[in-house]
Amino acid sequence: MDFNNRAVVVTGGGSGLGEATARVIAEQGGFPVILDLNEEKGHAIAMELNGLFVKTNVTKEEEVQQAIDMALEKYGAIHGVVNCAGLGTSTRVVGKKGIFPLDEFNFVVQVNLVGTFNVIRLAAAAMAHNDANDFGEKGVIVNTASVAAFEGQIGQAAYAASKAGIVGMTLPIARDLASYGIRVMTIAPGIFNTPLMAMAPQEVKEALGKQIPFPPRLGEAPEFAHLVKAIFENPMLNGETIRLDGAVRMGPR
Repeated sequence: MDFNNRAVVVTGGGSGLGEATARVIAEQGGFPVILDLNEEKGHAIAMELNGLFVKTNVTKEEEVQQAIDMALEKYGAIHGVVNCAGLGTSTRVVGKKGIFPLDEFNFVVQVNLVGTFNVIRLAAAAMAHNDANDFGEKGVIVNTASVAAFEGQIGQAAYAASKAGIVGMTLPIARDLASYGIRVMTIAPGIFNTPLMAMAPQEVKEALGKQIPFPPRLGEAPEFAHLVKAIFENPMLNGETIRLDGAVRMGPR
């Protein structure tokens, strides 16, 4: 499955890993369908890349369905999904500020885990109607987890739980969708130079980079997008989570 002349939904496509993925899709002749809450950036990137932007809250069924319907109307079909929308938090279960608010935990899980699943199920229903390619494929889904799914740090209970959920559902969803010719993969990035990380002081970024065995630096968004492309192109990649982390293993802090 390549990107050429195919529409691919990218959640969180207005910045960071999602934006880099949208750019690779366009570079390869595809049409990125950008789902994001940031209208200004989303519209600008979609216009630049000859794609489509739809303001979308991934936790809302009707908004995701509307975005998919708009993509189908414009392109006739969608052949892929890359789930990059997500957020993080740093709150201890019991700390100086009190007990971890349950609403905060629920919010992180809703956006990162439930939002990812919501997009998967609605997009898969649309891709199931595609004509299969020469390998029998009708579509590819790539999700974004995190190394926190395996080595969650202090304060990352909600974030780690949400990302571990993405890892945990990858195989069963791949098995569910196998009969439709839809592959499902997950990438677990390490420490990447995303817009959130860009706000950190240079010395902090350098210190974080030195924790990575090799290369001893932060990951860059185009490296994530390059792996997405490789997953789409290799029909034997299915039902697995790939760590993209330079061999880092996170400590407690």
